[in-house]
Amino acid sequence: MQDQATEVTAAGIARLAGVGRAAVSNWRRRHADFPKPVGGTETSPSFALAEVEAWLRKQGKLAEVPLRERVWQQLAGHPEGPLTALVHAGCALLLIHERPTVWLAASAGSDERLARLLPGALAQALTPRLGELTGVLLPGTGASADVNTSDASRAADRGSTAPGVNTPPTAPGVNAPDTADTADTPGTSAAPDVPDSSGTPDAPSPPPAPSLFLPSVPLLRGAAELAAEAGARQAFEFLLGRHLDANPRQYTLTPSELAALMADLAGPARTVLDPACGTGALLRAVDTRPEQWLHAQDSAPDLAALTALRLALHSRAGVRAAAGDTLRADAFPELRADAVLCHPPFNERNWGHDELAYDPRWEYGFPARTESELAWVQHALARLTEGGTAVLLMPPAAASRRSGRRIRADLLRRGALRAVLALPVGAAPPYNIPLHVWVLRRPERNPASPEVLLMDTGRFAGEGRGGPDWAAVREAVLDAWRAFTRAGRPAERPGLARSVPVIELLDDDVDLAPARHLPPPAVADGAEQLAAVRERLGETLRLTTDLTPPPAAPAPPARRPLTTIGELARAGALVMRTGGNGGHARLPVLTDTDVLSAAAPSGTLPESDEEAVLTEPGDVVVPVLGGGSVARVIEEATAGAVLGRSLVLLRPDPTALDPWFLAGFLRGTANNRQASSYASTATRLDVRRLQLPRLTLAEQRRYGARFQALDEFERALRHASRLGDQLVRGMYDGLTDGTVAPG
Repeated sequence: MQDQATEVTAAGIARLAGVGRAAVSNWRRRHADFPKPVGGTETSPSFALAEVEAWLRKQGKLAEVPLRERVWQQLAGHPEGPLTALVHAGCALLLIHERPTVWLAASAGSDERLARLLPGALAQALTPRLGELTGVLLPGTGASADVNTSDASRAADRGSTAPGVNTPPTAPGVNAPDTADTADTPGTSAAPDVPDSSGTPDAPSPPPAPSLFLPSVPLLRGAAELAAEAGARQAFEFLLGRHLDANPRQYTLTPSELAALMADLAGPARTVLDPACGTGALLRAVDTRPEQWLHAQDSAPDLAALTALRLALHSRAGVRAAAGDTLRADAFPELRADAVLCHPPFNERNWGHDELAYDPRWEYGFPARTESELAWVQHALARLTEGGTAVLLMPPAAASRRSGRRIRADLLRRGALRAVLALPVGAAPPYNIPLHVWVLRRPERNPASPEVLLMDTGRFAGEGRGGPDWAAVREAVLDAWRAFTRAGRPAERPGLARSVPVIELLDDDVDLAPARHLPPPAVADGAEQLAAVRERLGETLRLTTDLTPPPAAPAPPARRPLTTIGELARAGALVMRTGGNGGHARLPVLTDTDVLSAAAPSGTLPESDEEAVLTEPGDVVVPVLGGGSVARVIEEATAGAVLGRSLVLLRPDPTALDPWFLAGFLRGTANNRQASSYASTATRLDVRRLQLPRLTLAEQRRYGARFQALDEFERALRHASRLGDQLVRGMYDGLTDGTVAPG
């Protein structure tokens, strides 16, 4: 009954069947028995998942829906929305992680029975880890719901706050640390904690109405199956990752590489706060320590709940999470943390300027209405213990706006601001500007001769949309920061890092932009680099001349029998795969930009438990967006990369198809035009409709050799163009900054 309530869009049907959305539209027009829409809009209808699954099986288009896809479609089509579904799934997965026997006892029976027993079981598992937040996650369930005396005594034996014990009102969402993993404790029987099948609970407090979880029961059972395969933590990360990928414009995410760098800059800490936690990426990057406490707050209750569940699944640390506007309604006013990590919202005008004029947090000056980021900086400093470290991601304008110069000056004078690090373009959203990382410490005393570390890592920016070279950024930043904290003045690195005396920065502007205070690279290095670029350009131009194709020989129009990629795939002559999953390991990702520019794999994807598609020598990769006629043959140097989004991989059977012949004919302009479809302003290629002539393998190899030679010529031209651009840019820079003589 409940599966029928789960809805799926046309895009979801396409994913289930492994086809494009155009194929789903064709099925709706051509098959009278195709399921009718049950929701959505006229332009974006939704369908009952159970009906779609049955129809696909009947048509032979689907043997079995993969478990991961089934659970994701149940979450995406949840009648109360995907965020509510994620919270429900996270609660159940935390129950499975903490008390698996309780889940087994509650889930043995009908959906109605599970929905009736689940609130009480969840209250028992969530309260020891999440405290008062349990009432937020389970509306109608207080911290004392469905808890018996034996629960309280076991919690007391562990040294934890017993379920049903209210936390102090000054710390909403406070969790007690759970020092023993009850899910793995031999002899711990959780079955008595669950009401019997008659529905009579052991505790006097009645549970919420069963309707709270009844629509989610199929999803929760599917999530439990996922947890049995990969673990509760991995199952939740998969569902959360898919939701974030499906709604990229709804969330401002902190990339995992940047979160790890910020956590390393903060250093080891027993108590950590993120006052604008979002989905919890920064706190998840913190190295776990014994008896550690993680505090999180976000203005969106759903995000606060998701962060709490994510952190509780990720580690045994105590988790305190709260929902609310941090600047207007701080949930942790008495907290003094060892470290604060924060990716605050940028450029907010309505941050509380009028009502917070006399707030004691403005120790370094009252922020202007346009300086919301400096309000977050001072909030972070106010929540630190003496000597504690705060690391914040900041927009570059915060380092130089005149309205904030007095606060910046006081941060410098009192030794609170320790470093400003400029990141490469593309490090985090918004990707078109180089964001800054500010490192601050709550001063124990004013330093005698304070200095500030300024650093610009813009040289490590990647090409296209692949993001920066995070390994190089991490190594350079941490080396400079550790040398600065150890010696106070690291070795100056022209163009990269410098320790600047505070007195040099205290002028009328108090401009902290690192690029304005770093010396340029050494003249000798610049001249030597230009000479090397010029030499490589000459070699490449000579190679391009050698690779220029011979004159084209005319030939009469050929009329050959044709076949399509779809027919070849059905016949087993090639295997067709689509990209987009990160996989278990962090591997280089081949993006559509890499394919279009013939560049090395430069992208990244979030880690997931889905199986990534890895490239092999001889594969042919085709971008499906943009309308260009491009196909790339994977060679040894590129093999092993993860196939990125918007790419299709074709793996030909070498006894039936030559890969260079395949790639060459796929690049035909007319071939691409007839296989393309248009939606709004985008052009999408249906790879299955691309055509090839039916030729013997020997004839294919003749064409393949010619196509391969054309590919080498094209690569040489691209390389020469890049070297030429580099030489011209370097000469302009050298002539204008005086490092190159005009003649």
